[in-house]
Amino acid sequence: TVSSGINAEYGGDVGTFGTSVMVTNDMMERMNEKQFHGMIHCGDISYANKFNHSRPDKAEQKVWDTWGQMVEPLGSKLGYMVVPGNHELDIYDSTHENGTIYSKRFIMPGNERYFSFGVGMVYFVAVSTDESIDANSTQGAWFKNVLTEANENREQYPWLVVYQHRPIYNSNKKHQNWEGREFNTSSRYVNPEIIGWTDNFPYLIVEHNVDLMLMGHVHHYERTWPMKNPETWEESYENTKYPVHITCGHSGKHLYKWYTNRTSGEKFDTYSFNDPGWVASRSNGYWGHCELDFIDKTTVEHRMYRMNEKTPTERVVITRSISSSKILSASTALISTLLLLLH
Repeated sequence: TVSSGINAEYGGDVGTFGTSVMVTNDMMERMNEKQFHGMIHCGDISYANKFNHSRPDKAEQKVWDTWGQMVEPLGSKLGYMVVPGNHELDIYDSTHENGTIYSKRFIMPGNERYFSFGVGMVYFVAVSTDESIDANSTQGAWFKNVLTEANENREQYPWLVVYQHRPIYNSNKKHQNWEGREFNTSSRYVNPEIIGWTDNFPYLIVEHNVDLMLMGHVHHYERTWPMKNPETWEESYENTKYPVHITCGHSGKHLYKWYTNRTSGEKFDTYSFNDPGWVASRSNGYWGHCELDFIDKTTVEHRMYRMNEKTPTERVVITRSISSSKILSASTALISTLLLLLH
């Protein structure tokens, strides 16, 4: 049997700024209007940034405290699920963080950096984008196993949602598509190799019929068409067979509205000269948050609210194709039966 509807708020890149407070207040006001079962925070949580030169040593804990007090009215009333961003995990980045404070502040399932859990009719899988996810990595092997098991239980969890920090597809020039990182010593720090994000990961999310991808990192809002890759997508949300990627990274931190050409010094809009066909909607000029309303086993409504606005700027209904997941589940069951017969 399939459980009744599930509702969730989500966003990323919040911090403790004035806009962070206003967006969080918007989400709390929405809670007074509608029941939500959980909050998904797609990384870059408080921006405490350990050893940040703008703050004295150990002051980052005060920033974490401020963030906790800000979201307490929200987090005390629903499940507040997070995933680490580069500002929580990447010690080799400018943040100097190594995940220690993140692991002390939050109690998540599994190893707390990547994990999975089911709520009603939805199965959520959180992955850590600052770690490798190739087939030979610990996270990559785990991710494949989780997706395989999730597809075997599509009758219980018809919706499969992956959430993470960095998006693998992005049209904002301030950040490129997340492709991992080569080993290098060109910066002040030795950057370890992070692989699997350009090949194994995109393959797995399509092969295992992931329905929605939720991200942050890029400080804007972007929603794609259902897409297999940047060359293959479908301009319809009816009976989707590819994942829909939604970046909701405009929940508090400064927006990525402008970038400066390093050679000429000219200032350009971050959407200049880059308008890929797989983008269905995007905005780099407004803060806000997003919501998901899983209505039944084939229908979800996605909403995006701009900061301080009472009605959604976007309301998009997405229906999923159940045939592909049924075929995959049936194929898995058939293979298992054949293996038993062979033995």
